[in-house]
Amino acid sequence: MPNNDTKKVVTRFAPSPTGFMHIGSARTALFAYLWARKNKGTFILRIEDTDKEREVAGSIEHIEESLKWFSLDWDYGPKNPGPFGSCIQSERLASYMEYAKKLVESGYAYPDPYTTLQLQEFREKSEKENKPFLFRDYRPETFEVWDGKKPLRFKVPEIKRYSWHDEVRGNLEAGEEALDDFVLIKGDGYPTYNFAHIIDDYFMGVTHIFRADEFISSTPRFLSLYDALGFTPPFFVTLPPILREDRTKKLGKRDGAKDILEYRNEGYLPDALVNFLALIGWNPGTAQEIFSREDLIESFSLDCIQKSGAVFNEEKLKWMNKEYIKRLSAEEQFSCIEKVLPSSVSGLPGYSREVLLRAAPILVEHITHFGEVQELADRGEVGYFFEDPVYLPVGLLWKDDKDLSRTGSHIEKVVELLQNTPADNFTADSVKTALWDYATVSGRGNVLWPMRYALSGRDKSPDPFMLAYILGKETTLRRLEHAQKLLSSS
Repeated sequence: MPNNDTKKVVTRFAPSPTGFMHIGSARTALFAYLWARKNKGTFILRIEDTDKEREVAGSIEHIEESLKWFSLDWDYGPKNPGPFGSCIQSERLASYMEYAKKLVESGYAYPDPYTTLQLQEFREKSEKENKPFLFRDYRPETFEVWDGKKPLRFKVPEIKRYSWHDEVRGNLEAGEEALDDFVLIKGDGYPTYNFAHIIDDYFMGVTHIFRADEFISSTPRFLSLYDALGFTPPFFVTLPPILREDRTKKLGKRDGAKDILEYRNEGYLPDALVNFLALIGWNPGTAQEIFSREDLIESFSLDCIQKSGAVFNEEKLKWMNKEYIKRLSAEEQFSCIEKVLPSSVSGLPGYSREVLLRAAPILVEHITHFGEVQELADRGEVGYFFEDPVYLPVGLLWKDDKDLSRTGSHIEKVVELLQNTPADNFTADSVKTALWDYATVSGRGNVLWPMRYALSGRDKSPDPFMLAYILGKETTLRRLEHAQKLLSSS
């Protein structure tokens, strides 16, 4: 039975299992979720799988996995249908059949008497006459008895102009040209979207439908069906299209639209992506850009959803994800890095999880999402933490200094000073304290450059104090002593 509690907000996300879950679908789910949670209402995941020809195996599981990654928890869904019996349309055929028969009995539905070839001839005739094809112009005068084998068409009760209110677009209307007799039940026995979603929304007590703008043109047909069924329409919340960066058209696969789980695989943080999606087409009216989940629920409102198209800006997503990465603890950063660390690094004989934990804050300075750790590794910016570098002695010289022995004496003094620094307090600050006075007197570049190069073997790396802390006392002294030997033997 339908939910008659009109005071309780009920929203739904109702995807078709026909492929991956893209950005537009994810945003629709997010907005429906936020509105339900803000109003302490109900959020339903319903699977609209009546187009069996287009269904892709595994899509339902993929949809559920995507929503779980976003932490968009639903109250009722495929595995917990609650009072609805099922939240999968292919398992709800009896309810569609029940209302189809009621429409037949009331004279609002009839079996389609025409073949596919006849319909094509009608369309060609309309095209020659330079007028739109409307099935109602070819509606039979008398109706056959529907035996369930032929498609069942809805008979528009009244050809009139429809007006309705959209929570985002305001008052809208369309004339008679938007109305036509459409299919309710297909020849295979499955309902069409136009029919099934209206029945399901009624039975599930859905109060607000969050939808794409492509459904605006179909609204008069929906309203005519609501009239015939005696249902009160829910609130329509039409979301703005998501545009590619040049604003010329909607973002599509060819423009870089990805499967939501691709972002997970690339190392984006789910909370960052949720925050980013919320701001595509919704403006809280403030300068705030970083929102926690609780902030979004509290701030979300329908009147702040914009009418015009919203741009998908990948650079903005990277910036926002970076902000979320910076807010992670060193342990959390370490955990995320370790998950994506390539075997070319984790498989090194000297690999150490303790060293990676200390290096994590340095590595995240150079990434916008954790998938970029692979790029750092490919450029050699990770492996040297776990593998002694190989280099020529000349690399240890500071700028125009050509004196290998003088550089060797500086490194010898650094080793001496660091040997007196306790291993259990071998921090960047303690290393700096131990070396700073000597480096200041002898020339900081003359002392600190060869130290850093000896530890990393690279022209660009963290400062030598941080490097020493990351590597630890034993590895630091070993690499410095190796540099001494290189210089003395050259």
